[in-house]
Amino acid sequence: MNPSAEQKAVIEGLIFVSGEEGIDKKQMADVLQVSLTEVEALLEELLNDYRSGSRGMEIIEIAGSYQFVTKREHASYYERLVAAPSHTSLSQAALESLAIIAYKQPITRAEIEEVRGVKTEKPLQTLSSKGLIAEMGRAEGTGRAILYGTTKSFLEHFGLKSIEELPPLPEQVNDPSIEEEADLFFSKFQETMDE
Repeated sequence: MNPSAEQKAVIEGLIFVSGEEGIDKKQMADVLQVSLTEVEALLEELLNDYRSGSRGMEIIEIAGSYQFVTKREHASYYERLVAAPSHTSLSQAALESLAIIAYKQPITRAEIEEVRGVKTEKPLQTLSSKGLIAEMGRAEGTGRAILYGTTKSFLEHFGLKSIEELPPLPEQVNDPSIEEEADLFFSKFQETMDE
């Protein structure tokens, strides 16, 4: 890749990672360590690439900052996506992780994995993407691990006013009636996710 193409690719990435805030030409020049004139030329090439190509995104300038947006002519498709109900269910691993987080929050991934006995990265990503958990800060000590906790969406899905309304944890799990109660708890949660 020639240097110009590489710089143009970096500008594209900078616009993408800047999100809704956007990024201005001076910031681009500072990051690339090139002149404002060079950034303007590269940016113009990139804008032309997006104008001439058949793409679902475009780059716009708002108050001197550049950002990605979807094309207006595709708005009806995006509306359908947002309006379509999501019937994706949570996996058993995600349900287990969610229960652990709900009862032991704030909690780190390592602590969740210790309780479950298996890796928990994927279930945490799923729960986070569904808005049921969120980062609640960092743990003290080496590594400053991320602490997870439940969100307002979690409470809404369960119809809870606060986390204190969660049913109490049983002392002994070997009792069949307790296992049945836990199954009811998980099935109730699954029903709310499917609505």
